[in-house]
Order: sequence, then structure tokens, then C-alpha cells
Amino acid sequence: MKPLVAIPIGDPAGVGPEITVKSLALKNIFDAARCVVVGDKKIIENAVKITNTNLKLNVIKEPEEGDYSEGVVNVIDLNNIDMSNFEFGKVQAMCGKAAFEYIKRAIELANDRKVAAVATTPINKEALKAAKINFIGHTEIFGALTNTPDPLTMFEVRGMRVFFLTRHVSLRKACDMIKKDRIIDYVIRCKEALKRIGVEDGTMAVAGLNPHSGEHGLFGNEEVEEVTPAVEELKKMGYDVAGPIGADSVFHLALKGKFNSVLSLYHDQGHIATKTLDFERTIAITGGMPILRTSVDHGTAFDIAGKNLVSEVSMAEAILLAAKYSPNFVK
Repeated sequence: MKPLVAIPIGDPAGVGPEITVKSLALKNIFDAARCVVVGDKKIIENAVKITNTNLKLNVIKEPEEGDYSEGVVNVIDLNNIDMSNFEFGKVQAMCGKAAFEYIKRAIELANDRKVAAVATTPINKEALKAAKINFIGHTEIFGALTNTPDPLTMFEVRGMRVFFLTRHVSLRKACDMIKKDRIIDYVIRCKEALKRIGVEDGTMAVAGLNPHSGEHGLFGNEEVEEVTPAVEELKKMGYDVAGPIGADSVFHLALKGKFNSVLSLYHDQGHIATKTLDFERTIAITGGMPILRTSVDHGTAFDIAGKNLVSEVSMAEAILLAAKYSPNFVK
């Protein structure tokens, strides 16, 4: 049987509904997965009209009720959007609340093993805040609702995998967070996350922070005082890890196959490398959780929402990766 993938439609005012239905109209998506959409039937019907996709909606309450024939979209309808007050491309508390409810239901399905994975669409942080949802993004929501204290973020693009030691903090704070113990903890958990998706062979590289990894303290001491001692300790513990490797070369080497993954030390260091390589096919995978979550790595694109201008390439790739790795989570 093809794996079951839940797709929460994200912020209804953004492009999430459009990329969802456009992806589900693709033959390779139908061939790879059975998909359950969690959203509002009215929003999804509207998205089908906007995108001119030849799809039929089938409202269900549970995934096992679905009709997984080609051309059918199985929808768990939370009926939480008032269309008389709905606007595309606007920050709305109603939409922030709805987006959270879609994610919550999808996570419940995955926690209960009713679906094998969740592939998420974009949400808007301002809309979440307007709805008084006390999470800044998907990762934090998934962490809380799966009892995972510090979920890992991994990007995958063209076989290159990048983890992040720090994420949504200032660059100054990120530098302060580059500590030996944190690096050791992250490498161990990243290795476990790789093993969970079936990647056991190969070396993980730890990127350097400063130019040329600090040149032995000439351009900064973080590598000498924190990164190198962490890597040496990890090697003594038996982990296949290398570093620090200069950030101007480590991603190229990983792309060529020298490393099976890279630990990026701060948000933009890894984001720039992956998105420059292939923006649309850079997919986020949240690791370290009991369930699998993949995601597009672009925003709600309010400026083009509702206009049938958005590309579904990233969403399709997220569903394909969910289908690819989900068997490792349902054994």
C-alpha cells in the first residue's frame, strides 16, 4: 500500500491551498502516496476553481474512509473559515487560528498512526500571533504536540542534507550558542535522526563559523575553544564526524558526496547554501520526533495568493520525501 500522508493546508489566505491541490493533480504524487487533506472544504473548493484542476472533493472524518482513486481529494473538513470575512493575502486572526487547527489535527492523525507522515504548507507568524497562538512556527508546534523538547531541522536538496545548530535567533545570539556541549548533543541526535530515515553510512561534517574556520584563532576563537574540542570528543565516542570544515567549501563537498550531512552553525549559513542550489526543491524535515514531518521551505506568498501564480514544485517534493521516508516511521 502507498503510504498515507496528511496535508494541513496552512494559512487559508496564503498559497497553501493552491499548492496542495496542484500537487494532488500530479500523476507522480498519485503514484507515490495516498493523501489526506486537513482544511476547510470551502477553501479547498475555491483553490480547485482558481487552479483549474480537475479534482473531485470527498469529505471524510478519518483517513480509512477515504477514496484514494486518481482525481479524488479526500478532505477532513474542519469548517472553520467564514467566507464572508475571508480575504486572500491578508493577516487574519481567523486564518491563523484555522491554520493551527489544521496542523493540530494532522499531528493527532500521525500520533495515532492513522497516517504515516505529515507534509506541511506555509503558515503566517503574524496571523498566529493575531489569533493568540503562542507558537512562532511549525517546528515549535510539532515539538509541543509530540512531546519533543528540541526538534531538529534538516534540509534536503538533491541528496545534500543540512542540519541547524541554531535557528530563529539573532546572529549575535547564535554565536553565543556555539558551545562544545551543544554541538555534541546535536551531532548525536542528528545521527539518530539520519538513522531513523535510513541513512547510516557516511561522515557528518560540522561547518566552521569564522572565515577559514578561524585559522587557528587568527579570525576568532569559536573553532579552537568549542567546535574542534566537540568534534574530537565525538570521535572518541565513536561517531563518524569531521570538522570544523570551512563554510565556503563544506556544502560543495557534501553535494559531491564526501559527507552524508552537514551541521550548519546558524540559520542563514545553511539556508543560503541549500536555497541557492535549488530553492524550490529545498525541503525541510523535522527530525528527532516520533512522527515524520516534511515541509515546503517558502512562505505564504500573500502577494500572489489566489491568483494561480504559485509553483507547486516544492509541495510536490515535500510529499514525495514524506512518502520516501515514512516506511521508516511505521515499522
